[in-house]
Amino acid sequence: MRLRAFLKDKWTFLLCQAGMVALLVALLIGLHFPAAGVAFFGACLLAVSAAGLMAEFFRKRRFYRALAASLERLDQKQYLALVLETPDFAEGEILCDVLRQTGKAAQDELAALRQRQAEYHEYIEAWIHEVKIPIACADLLCENHPGELADSLREELERIERYVEQALYYARSVHVEQDYSVRELRLDTLVKAAVKKHARSLIARNTQLQFDGLEQTVYCDPKWLDFILGQLIANSLQYTAGTPRLTFCARESGDAVLLQLRDNGAGIPPEDLPRVFDKGFTGENGRRRGKSTGIGLYLCSRLCRKLHLQLTAASTPGEGTTMTIAFPKDSRSLLQD
Repeated sequence: MRLRAFLKDKWTFLLCQAGMVALLVALLIGLHFPAAGVAFFGACLLAVSAAGLMAEFFRKRRFYRALAASLERLDQKQYLALVLETPDFAEGEILCDVLRQTGKAAQDELAALRQRQAEYHEYIEAWIHEVKIPIACADLLCENHPGELADSLREELERIERYVEQALYYARSVHVEQDYSVRELRLDTLVKAAVKKHARSLIARNTQLQFDGLEQTVYCDPKWLDFILGQLIANSLQYTAGTPRLTFCARESGDAVLLQLRDNGAGIPPEDLPRVFDKGFTGENGRRRGKSTGIGLYLCSRLCRKLHLQLTAASTPGEGTTMTIAFPKDSRSLLQD
């Protein structure tokens, strides 16, 4: 609160005070009071008025500075009214009362929103678990009635199941910490398990696989990491024409262990590369194929951040893409947490 703004707000009071002092001075002069006495009387009136204004100014400035400081310190601004002390002037009391009422309304609305969101997540998870049953039944029917049509249908069922799993992990990604178990993992075991889950798609495309240096040990949650690897494998297959070639390799780099997945796909244009992890971004390749949702890589990046990992992408158009997951060596401390 600035003095100039305060005085500007008090212009009617100052004008009235000036008029009153001028009237009293004129009256005293008309009554033939000595000039020195009139000047002293006028100066006293002005000093008393100025002292009252300055006392009010400093009192209000102290309150508004405390208000601004409290607002700056708070992460959740809706709780501002709870940390404020009620001031000793009427405008401040009104402001505190308004803040308390609006804060309470915001908290009630936020609580209702969280309740609706929790119910929606519960519904989504329940629906996903239920829809997996007819998918499994359809897959079993295809297995019992082999043929070219059954093979094509099983490929589509596998794609549906992958999207259903993506939806489940997307719903759970909001609260990863509630379902998070860090373990010591061997990358070769983890990668081969992820490859086995996608064996049908890999075999159907005659995919060439290469593994190098996967004897490294990392610390992470196996379930979430298995999902991330599955999404990266599916993404590589989706954007690779002809015979896919996937290379999994791991190496140490400074204070991290790097797991890389290289493919021989179409690659990512340089202008699209900085945005591949943005939600809903499909890029030139996705628009050309018309089957991309822009969710897979976004979800992988989001989960990696929550798992204290770093996911990056490098690509050369026409030659392929390399996705790198960096595991910090000090992540073993998460075992204690």
